[in-house]
Amino acid sequence: MSSHALPRLGGGAVNGPVDSGMQMGLWWVWLYGFLLIGLSLYATQRLPSFKLTRPQNFNHEGLSPPTITIFSAPTDPFAASADSKQSLAIRSWLALSPQIVVVLFTQHRSFASAFGSRVLVDSTIDFTFLGTPFFHSMLEKSRLFTTDIAVFVDPQTVLLPDLISTLNYAYKLDRDWLLVASLRNVSYFPFHLDDTGEHWLRDDGQRVRLQEEILGHHWEWNHCEDRMLMAWNNRNLPLHNGVLPPFLYGKGIHNHWVVNEAVSSELRLVFDASSTISCLSLNYPEHWSELPVRGSSVLEIENRSWEEGGNSHLGALYGSMFFREINYSGLVNLLNCEGQYLFADITEDSVYPSVCQTGSGWTRRVLRSCTQRKRMVSAENVKSQNRTLNCSMRDKLKSSESLDFPFSLESLLSITADENKTLVLAVAGYSYKDMLMSWVCRLHQLQVTNFIICALDQETYQFSVLQGLPVFHDPSAPRNISFNDCHFGTACFQRVTKVKSRMVWKILKLGYNVLLSDVDVYWFGNPLPLLYSFGPGVLVAQSDEYNYTGPINLPRRLNSGFYFARSDASSVAAMEKVVKHAARSNLSEQPSFYDTLCGEGGSYRISDNRCVEPKTNLTIHFLDRNLFPNGAYLNLWQKKNVKKACMKRGCLILHNNWISGRVKKLERQVVSGLWEYDISRRMCLQR
Repeated sequence: MSSHALPRLGGGAVNGPVDSGMQMGLWWVWLYGFLLIGLSLYATQRLPSFKLTRPQNFNHEGLSPPTITIFSAPTDPFAASADSKQSLAIRSWLALSPQIVVVLFTQHRSFASAFGSRVLVDSTIDFTFLGTPFFHSMLEKSRLFTTDIAVFVDPQTVLLPDLISTLNYAYKLDRDWLLVASLRNVSYFPFHLDDTGEHWLRDDGQRVRLQEEILGHHWEWNHCEDRMLMAWNNRNLPLHNGVLPPFLYGKGIHNHWVVNEAVSSELRLVFDASSTISCLSLNYPEHWSELPVRGSSVLEIENRSWEEGGNSHLGALYGSMFFREINYSGLVNLLNCEGQYLFADITEDSVYPSVCQTGSGWTRRVLRSCTQRKRMVSAENVKSQNRTLNCSMRDKLKSSESLDFPFSLESLLSITADENKTLVLAVAGYSYKDMLMSWVCRLHQLQVTNFIICALDQETYQFSVLQGLPVFHDPSAPRNISFNDCHFGTACFQRVTKVKSRMVWKILKLGYNVLLSDVDVYWFGNPLPLLYSFGPGVLVAQSDEYNYTGPINLPRRLNSGFYFARSDASSVAAMEKVVKHAARSNLSEQPSFYDTLCGEGGSYRISDNRCVEPKTNLTIHFLDRNLFPNGAYLNLWQKKNVKKACMKRGCLILHNNWISGRVKKLERQVVSGLWEYDISRRMCLQR
């Protein structure tokens, strides 16, 4: 036995004989202690750094209050009225601070004048043909606004002042973050703001004690609804890795999908601020239009199940949510304890910072308050989870679900036609889906909304449904359409073009005027007013003549990729002749157009730019090539600046024809700058 002097944990020594077993045990205690200290330091580094200090005003270390922009998308065209839920919600946002700016993504311009200069209306994002905004386009556009903090919230959500104090705290964190807060469902909200927007009033006109009557009320949380508040700093850093799919805003899945991907990507600290932000969702009906109605209108617009189905489909195909869904109860929670914000890990039963000086009575009181508050939050979360045990978003993801519109062709025509019962028709297959979208985006820029798409195959139909286009599928379209070998002169091209004249004839018979435009026709302006001015009994078409001088209506020079026909007796009868002639021909529909309407060899020509079909007395007018140039005229596609050259001549359109092959056609249009679609992000380019 030997004698040793071992250090006490308190700094003294132990004197006397120690056997080897006891010595070995003490060394294990020391090793275990160092291991615990190391783990504690590591855990501390994994959490956001902050100090436990007394509550104070925002002016912290010279920082100015952050600029805050709230983004939303009201869908009700009557929401600008003073007594609507959306109006009350928007006014509550403006009442939070005079520095707050609100951006509303909507096609209803009435919002611009309803709320004053701090509310901006943006209608330049992507919308479906029924006016539903695209969430990915909203997020992309929000990055163009200069703001310290971006907030996205449902348009019928009342926000209260605790949002500002929470965001002020989050703004001081030394890392990038994404904050989420669940909405609290409100079935009855008998409060409104006064005319100044400064004070909340009861229905009897008396002022409301905010803390006791509103903030003190235990509204029911719903953690499983996709509607939530999201806020983040540093608009230049993405929220997550990968591409955000084209979700429809307010139609489910998209908010949870973003949070799931943000947690998985680990680009930002993601935390739950539901305990510190009062988000009151006014989910009660305010007028008869919001109540369920037995039966439906002829347009079937009220039933939009395909919108939720589309979001479910996209959520399953993109990202990691289908394979690995996060547990929201596992997010770090932000708590407010006597005015001091702290993070709490509900699942670990811990409050951070877990190590602090406890010399002051205030600090000990705050820690006790935080511990009690943490237990209350934990209990509320447990109750909420028990109410919604089977609310996994992954259960709502269905990648194999068929996406179909509930619209017939007739109902689509009535929805999309303009006041003159005029439509723009495009016919496209899957190999031209990107060119179709560039064409659609350009029409959106020109505010041309009266267009409709005929899909040649099921793939194009499904793609168009997800892109929010007014689309129908022609079941009689040819099968096995080649992806890369369906250009001018091929057998595939000959079969496909005959679909166009057949669909135009069908729509004319239903009483609508039709402008048929191929998707490789770039629009510099809206040609419809000029085309409509030709009057009844006239079919106007683009000339395919490439010579700079001479007649433009020579044999086989009528381009059936751009023409306008009215729904009058002579046009309907002439189109029937074209369709029947094409059905008997082994060529494309284009020769049938000319031979039927202008006579074989041009026997019905009456001038250098017109023909008259004798049996129907229909006049065929060939359009001025300076306004409607084809792909060979003046070599416009070879100009250094194609757009400038065309605009100088006053072009209304430019046809990307007289080129062989889909890939070459696509490259020429993209390189020229006459391209309006972001293929990778599946949204229109935002200029």
